Amino acid sequence: MISCSFIFLDFDGVIKESVLVKTDAFESLFTKFGEQIVSRVRDHHKCNGGLSRYEKIPLYLEWAGEEGGIETVDHFCESFSTLVMQAVIDSPWVNGVQEFLDTNHKEKNIFLITATPQEEIEEILSALHIAHCFKEAYGAPTEKSEAMADIIKRYTIDALDAVMVGDSKNDYNAAKKNGVPFVLRRTPNNVDLQHSLECNMIDDFVSHNE
Repeated sequence: MISCSFIFLDFDGVIKESVLVKTDAFESLFTKFGEQIVSRVRDHHKCNGGLSRYEKIPLYLEWAGEEGGIETVDHFCESFSTLVMQAVIDSPWVNGVQEFLDTNHKEKNIFLITATPQEEIEEILSALHIAHCFKEAYGAPTEKSEAMADIIKRYTIDALDAVMVGDSKNDYNAAKKNGVPFVLRRTPNNVDLQHSLECNMIDDFVSHNE
């Protein structure tokens, strides 16, 4: 299905069906500020999958009229991590991705690029027993485009011998910035992207529907 030698994968919505878990967590964090803020937070998060919580939470605090100092942001980020960690681990796998990783990780160079904080994604990968499937895993605060650029430079990768599989505009932008072809994993949350992007698309790692 994906014949390139170098493969970049997002995590939420590509490896695990965990996007809704994080939507629920953001809503829970901002419930006390009222339904109007919760609705705005929900809509922004759904439209900006792939952005780090370190970018989202200060913005949401501003909308809520709260001072977004370092201590406040850190507190909300820690609370968010507590809410989502085990839920992400327990969430369903994207169909076929376990087999895809098992089959390809020895022959291909697979890199994980995610907005999840570095320490947290390392714990998640360890708990899921898939850390060995990735040549490297990059998490926040490193931006996805920067992570991809660093990998391309250090491994002297021809961008056309690589592919990025993601489910968000942020994933697409990271790939585009580095000249890497992009494959959109279709989900109910990215219908607008499905209509606006001209790229290969898949429903999962089983269906041959690029």
